[in-house]
Amino acid sequence: MNQDQLTAIVIFDIDGVIRDVGNSYRKAIADTVEEFTGGAWRPTMEDLDNLKSEGVWNNDWEASQELTYRYFESIDRTREQVSLDYDRIVDFFQERYRGKHPELFDGYIADEPLLVSSSYFEQLAANKIEYGFFSGATRGSAEFVIKHRLKLEDPVLVAMEDAPSKPDPTGMFDALSQLETTPGNVPAFYLGDTVADMYTVVKAKELKSERNWIGVGILPPHVQTSETRQADYAQKLLSAGAEIVLSNVEKLDLQLINELIPIS
Repeated sequence: MNQDQLTAIVIFDIDGVIRDVGNSYRKAIADTVEEFTGGAWRPTMEDLDNLKSEGVWNNDWEASQELTYRYFESIDRTREQVSLDYDRIVDFFQERYRGKHPELFDGYIADEPLLVSSSYFEQLAANKIEYGFFSGATRGSAEFVIKHRLKLEDPVLVAMEDAPSKPDPTGMFDALSQLETTPGNVPAFYLGDTVADMYTVVKAKELKSERNWIGVGILPPHVQTSETRQADYAQKLLSAGAEIVLSNVEKLDLQLINELIPIS
């Protein structure tokens, strides 16, 4: 694509945005916490949302460890007394999520519903909009969904191994540099479902204010079962920096993209 003709660049988070992880990543977190608390506590979806709303627990292995520590603190045991083995937490989590044969993707990952169709990305590309992905998921997991399931050909992807965790915007800058081969300040959208995702956009604005950065919050499926939860979750995303909150990625159509780009 001729970079001079670019209308916008859209970068997507993956979990909760491109795929529904309510019964995969989130289930794996709950399994892990239950395992390492000896079956004493299994966090609910709301427990996980509350942790994620703090804006710093983008890594689900670290989130699992943190929730486990917080349980033990609630029964007056210190972190030093518990002394969790982080590598064991990672291994247990991965066995649940990726599967006992991770190269076969035979764990919870195999049953994740997709939240977007490949034709949506074709429409973006056909209308002078470049797109890519910046996710806290591992590269293997991210590529499984965007290459194997959505059949996208070698899209720009910055995964967990490639950049610091959000809300550090380094990974987003990296994705942009790969997409924008001719230096410029084309408006950049970032679509995410967590407070950390929106904080990432806020930090990007602080560091590179010459570009128009537009954070778009996406409501993950598990909060759309209740109007109250949906409204509360949307408000947290707006408070964290989202310009708008949508129920699905494909709601960000060509018309809305143009409406959200500031008039210079």
